[in-house]
Amino acid sequence: MEKRKNKWNQTSIILLLAVICTLLWGSAFPCIKLGYEWFAIPSQDSSAKILFAGYRFFMAGIFTILAGIISSRKWIHPTRQNIGIISLLGLIQTGLQYLLFYIGLSNTSGVKGAILSATGAFIAVILAHFFCQNDRLTVSKTVGCLAGFGGVVLLNLSGGDALGGFSFFGEGFMMLSAGSFAVGSLISKRAAQTGDPVTITGYQLLIGGGALILIGILSGGRLTVVSPKGVALLIYLALLSAVAFVLWTLLLKYHPVGKISVYNFLTPIFGALLSAVILGEELWNLKNLGALLLVCTGIFIVNLPKRDQVESKRKKGN
Repeated sequence: MEKRKNKWNQTSIILLLAVICTLLWGSAFPCIKLGYEWFAIPSQDSSAKILFAGYRFFMAGIFTILAGIISSRKWIHPTRQNIGIISLLGLIQTGLQYLLFYIGLSNTSGVKGAILSATGAFIAVILAHFFCQNDRLTVSKTVGCLAGFGGVVLLNLSGGDALGGFSFFGEGFMMLSAGSFAVGSLISKRAAQTGDPVTITGYQLLIGGGALILIGILSGGRLTVVSPKGVALLIYLALLSAVAFVLWTLLLKYHPVGKISVYNFLTPIFGALLSAVILGEELWNLKNLGALLLVCTGIFIVNLPKRDQVESKRKKGN
């Protein structure tokens, strides 16, 4: 057991798994846009986009639950005490967040979407100040949030390039999606106190994905063009959510949240870079790079460990 613990404490292992997780999450931005193309979903067909999202997260829920069953070697399921909060989490963090996300991303670029979605981390920090007594705003968190939102302002300054300007159903929906993620983070924190994280995530993905499927079908959504490459892409999107979560959970099991969450700044970097490479979108201009730098710096600062935590760790080491 001690040997296994030492393995997870290796910096190289932490870095490798953190990079894999954030690379997978970042790859979702261009892959979703490819999905719209490969499933021939018209830009105005929001119902089909919601249905596409629902299939992804319903499958991701199944994969996550299966991973939990395999790792624990027993059936996992919510208890009567936490089924309500898990359902609420699924409707907010998966249902509402990705309904807004999938519509918003279709009306903006993958580069902008990757940067804007990262603002959920800053909104979560601000909400935690008001709703969590032991998670108040500090000077460093405030500076981090200001840097992050400064990046958003810079990104949406009007300009001559195709990425300039602000659209409510594009950038606006991406910001609302980030807000839903932040609210979901608070609910998730409460839910985690009454259950196993893998079980909670698996079933909230299942419930949220099921809700999206229902909304998509009832509003007339259909995936009329289904090809092998489209199905493969959908399975990949579902798997990346399940795999990244399981790996991230393993890291959090052996390390403090602050030590691991600091790597979240890599997600918008990978999302923007992969959107530029795969979709041919413009990234290499001062405005986009400046916005990306500000947002990533903000995420890094917000997740820095508190001074008293550093001192406590130093004393233990001595």
